[in-house]
Amino acid sequence: MENLFLVFICAGIGIVLNGRSSLVHSAASFPCDPSTGKSNFPFCNTSLPVADRVTDLIGRLTLQDKVQQLVDGAAAVPSLGIPQYEWWSEALHGVSNLGPGTNFLGPILGATSFPQVILTAASFNTSLWKAIGRVVSTEARAMHNAGQAGLTFWSPNVNIFRDPRWGRGQETPGEDPHVASLYATNYVQGLQQTNGVDPNQLKVAACCKHYTAYDVDNWHGVVRFTFNAIVTQQDLEDTYNPPFKSCVLDGNVASVMCSYNQVNGVPTCADRNLLAGTIRGAWNLNGYIVSDCDSVSVFYNQQHYGATPQDAASDAINAGLDLNCGTFLAEYTQSAVQEGKLKESSVDLALHNIFTVLMRLGWFNGNPAQQPYGNLGPNDVCTESNQQLALEAAREGIVLLKNDGILPLAANQVHSLAVIGPNANVTTTMIGNYAGIPCRYTTPLQGLSAYTQTVYAPGCANIACTGNESIPQAVQTASNADATVLIVGGDLSLEAEFLDRTSLLLPGLQQQLVDLVTDAAKGPVVLVIMSGGPFDITFAKNANKISGILWVGYPGQAGGAAIADVIFGKYNPGGRLPVTWYPEEFAAKVPMTDMNMRPDPARGYPGRTYRFYTGKTVYNFGDGLSYTKFEHTLVNAPKALSLPTRGRRTCCPTNSKPCVAVRVTHIRCQHLAVKLAVDVKNAGSRDGSQVLFLFSTPPSSNRLNPPTKQLIGFRKVHLQAGTTKRVHFRLNACKDLSVVDKTGTRKLPLGSHQLHIGDLQQPVSFQITC
Repeated sequence: MENLFLVFICAGIGIVLNGRSSLVHSAASFPCDPSTGKSNFPFCNTSLPVADRVTDLIGRLTLQDKVQQLVDGAAAVPSLGIPQYEWWSEALHGVSNLGPGTNFLGPILGATSFPQVILTAASFNTSLWKAIGRVVSTEARAMHNAGQAGLTFWSPNVNIFRDPRWGRGQETPGEDPHVASLYATNYVQGLQQTNGVDPNQLKVAACCKHYTAYDVDNWHGVVRFTFNAIVTQQDLEDTYNPPFKSCVLDGNVASVMCSYNQVNGVPTCADRNLLAGTIRGAWNLNGYIVSDCDSVSVFYNQQHYGATPQDAASDAINAGLDLNCGTFLAEYTQSAVQEGKLKESSVDLALHNIFTVLMRLGWFNGNPAQQPYGNLGPNDVCTESNQQLALEAAREGIVLLKNDGILPLAANQVHSLAVIGPNANVTTTMIGNYAGIPCRYTTPLQGLSAYTQTVYAPGCANIACTGNESIPQAVQTASNADATVLIVGGDLSLEAEFLDRTSLLLPGLQQQLVDLVTDAAKGPVVLVIMSGGPFDITFAKNANKISGILWVGYPGQAGGAAIADVIFGKYNPGGRLPVTWYPEEFAAKVPMTDMNMRPDPARGYPGRTYRFYTGKTVYNFGDGLSYTKFEHTLVNAPKALSLPTRGRRTCCPTNSKPCVAVRVTHIRCQHLAVKLAVDVKNAGSRDGSQVLFLFSTPPSSNRLNPPTKQLIGFRKVHLQAGTTKRVHFRLNACKDLSVVDKTGTRKLPLGSHQLHIGDLQQPVSFQITC
């Protein structure tokens, strides 16, 4: 690739232009500024409809002006008083400075850093997800007003965490499409929704990425820039695409980003069916489609898609791409038009989509200080309430995987606590990737030291743990302490963008460290796994001397305090695993490049995720313990329902041709609600939170090949000790109990669906009368 080199990996986004500088506008630089004498254009007139303003603006641009607006570093148009604008900013779990659109070099020196998404997802708390989005967008607007950020943020990452080795799985809400869809919807709404009622106004513009079937970065030399994901239509529709569909239909997201990889031989950013056909057509995106950074150049130069650069530019725009992160479209679009390979009207359509979003953000409405959110500034960033929410998010996500009764520890009985491990006193490790500069850090050691006297021994210099010279000191420390907390796991040197894992075991000598310290420890041992992806810790799960195990993800700036609060019982853990934890044999036998979700016994392929996987596990999706005990009672649920059809008789059961399922488009779905009620009782002595999962096992069918089970709903409820709450589920059978057949068509299976709620089971039968 010409004039390219790899730098920090961002937005999908590992490639940027050599020598590229930040294009963050100054606080005094904005379009339609009355002081410039260029605020009387119709596109500056806020009383006109947005579509008319956009049309006026595009009509004033030359072709050369137009093509310079098709890239993230959009050029200034001095004749119209329009300054340059940088589209690329990030806000995955807090405002980030990874990307030229944002910096911490002005009056705002840091922003609230929430837990990495995988841990926030483990809370299974949809209101928390939206609340975090609201805080992040407030801080983003404040930074925009200070001239330190734009208004367009390329977050969240809603790809499915299909393979436990993926380095970017930490950025996602996990392996389940229903969870990822709800996370996407709530976080996007939190980012975008204004205080008003107009859905076309935007606080900031979010972007759901990376569309689609993207979850291989760099595994045994297979890299995302040239990887061709072979995906069945069934898997595309029921696993890979649902989070993006929810982003658009339910979240009203302002942007979708296409990915580097190919899907079935076509680059996603040049696939007319995926972009114009699905995102823009079937889902009716109200926004723009952007490429992952330099992916247009990637598909031309590395995937050799397109005979000439002009063909590649034409392919991308005609497929539905509106904005190119990079410079390729700025370099070759004008000549593509001049050579007759691309219509200028197609360029205008792309500009219409991107300028409309800027209009919705108020970018062309004049002085930002006189607009909604214009009063936000440095005092609205890193507030105590924002930082308290970061602490609460970390607490809610932490998952208790093992407890022999020793947890929580009693601070008045632990007079000396050994704190051991390469992640025991870390700072930047806690915020994972796509992070900014936090307001402050509380390390695990600092958090634990707030409860009791601690003695710290890292045991390993870093998570690679290649030498054992520090292990004896750690062993000695544990042998003299009343209790030991071991904090091990990963960091960005093990799992990150463009860095996939090849093993599921703890790195280096970490297991040896855990074993030796555990054997020597005088008191109980608590093992803490700090990581994005799962590990095979079967040895610790089965070790009698390890009394408790916690998974804490990458818990953000307040992670150390949250870990300590859980260990010492100030907070009762209620997080649940959002991914399956596989044994090492999975990594040894299953190629990361096999995109098939469903198992294939003929070739010994076990399938992926809890919905299809048939092999052994270390821990299951949804696992997690509490310091209290919950009981469930089914109050009511239907046992049988008749499907109201739209008068079609395409699926009638006969002796000669059994009817297996009905297309949802043939059912009057609005009349097919499924209502359930469950009483949840906290039967223990501590207040606590319970995540109530509602799974469905569809009728078995070789023709449909449905999931073994699938999550169709969840609720998080907090109960005081001894109290009971009634939890209601209202399902739309067509949406929630349907499955996708081998052609990608959504159908509702006839027969008995087994519903699972906690330790309860309830069959619900669907029949059709002809």
